[in-house]
Amino acid sequence: MKSDNKHHQRILLVDDEKQILESCRSCLVTSGYKDVLTEADSREVMPLLAREEVAAIVLDMRMPHLTGLELLPQIVSLYPQIPVILATANNDVETVVNCIKEGAFDYLVKPIEVKRLVTSVRKALEMRSLSSELSVLKEYLFTDRLDHPELFKDIVTGNKNMRAIFQYLEVISGTRQPVTITGETGTGKERIARAIHNLSGCSGEYVALNVAGLDDNMFSDTLFGHKKGAFTGADQTRDGLITRATGGTLFLDEIGDLNEMSQIKLLRLLQEQEYYPVGSDFLKKSDARIVLATNRDLQELIKQGKFRNDLYYRLCGHRVHLPPLRERLDDIPLLLDHFLTASALCLNKKKPTPPPELAVLLALYHFPGNVRELEALVFDAVLRHGSGILSMDTFRAVIGDQRAKAKGAGAAQASEGEEPLSAIFGHFPTIDEVEEYMIREAMKIAKGNQGMAGKILGMGRQTLNKRLKGREEG
Repeated sequence: MKSDNKHHQRILLVDDEKQILESCRSCLVTSGYKDVLTEADSREVMPLLAREEVAAIVLDMRMPHLTGLELLPQIVSLYPQIPVILATANNDVETVVNCIKEGAFDYLVKPIEVKRLVTSVRKALEMRSLSSELSVLKEYLFTDRLDHPELFKDIVTGNKNMRAIFQYLEVISGTRQPVTITGETGTGKERIARAIHNLSGCSGEYVALNVAGLDDNMFSDTLFGHKKGAFTGADQTRDGLITRATGGTLFLDEIGDLNEMSQIKLLRLLQEQEYYPVGSDFLKKSDARIVLATNRDLQELIKQGKFRNDLYYRLCGHRVHLPPLRERLDDIPLLLDHFLTASALCLNKKKPTPPPELAVLLALYHFPGNVRELEALVFDAVLRHGSGILSMDTFRAVIGDQRAKAKGAGAAQASEGEEPLSAIFGHFPTIDEVEEYMIREAMKIAKGNQGMAGKILGMGRQTLNKRLKGREEG
């Protein structure tokens, strides 16, 4: 776990004028960057970098002994991973362009503007963080490494795509960048948010807020709190949830439902880590790690003019997309067993034995409500269960009804156009073509598992194996 993030945030300021060094250090510390080193003698920079791990450097161009222009190529050559921001006294375009070509990340014109300094440093640290995460992620995926599987114990899965998500979360857990979780209803976004909080090793609380249905006043008051007298009934100052999440994680669910004003406030919070309590002119800072979730298509909302483009791109730094249950068919037997155990325990019953064909029936279902819907189905079945083998009636009632509706819709579409088989094949098919198509589709649904594909097709594994071999030989 990455509870100590200071090495990833260490900034080095190099300038021969001590007053400038102190002033810039003070600005950065006030903006939340606590680990700032200063060096007035440019000859000491390379030895210092050999001793200390530094995430970004702000380097003056004109200094006695060794100039910034002389130091830059040395730093870029030996420490290419460290972004270097150059400070220049005169806006010499040609020099600046040459420095960028030499590998400088950005430049600042003296006298240095506070906001420009903080913005440039923040962008440099973000770039360094993303670059470092990418190299670590490669190592995780190549070696199939997972350091803290126990922190994902609440998410029942054996699926390789879900494991890759866990590996990605371990890699990004040390950063303070916001994380956006997307996925359909019931895929487990809230559980992933909790896992991110636990991985980060934050000492503060995990605080959750569902923003769906909140107007801007309610959103601002709940999240940011208010000053005494801010509105009628505000007889005392009240802290918002963002204060409760200090040093911890704030989880905002259903962000696709936020209105325009709330989106602007959220953007400021994500971009500058600052906010105004309702009725206050006093800006407050926040160090809470922010995790956001939505089941809506944000790009579609942007096209409709309902979601801000700049906010969307701010959310894109770290993204996790949870696959729907129909893309995790190998997890159905695991989840079925888990929910049977949990339901029996909750209802104080003996765990029932499911019929072997139940997992196959569930694998054929679309599951619009995903894992949450499966949990509800299993709970209902265990609730009705008396003794012996678990009845499939509860499952058939829901799954059969949904499949009949889908079949009816498909038939209606086919009747409007051409005959359904011709619509699939482009002509009326032979029996061999239909068989080949069915086997291919069943293998797709079963993710290559011949036993499950055989059950879907109503034939034994050996029969299916013979047909597959026959087609390969043919």
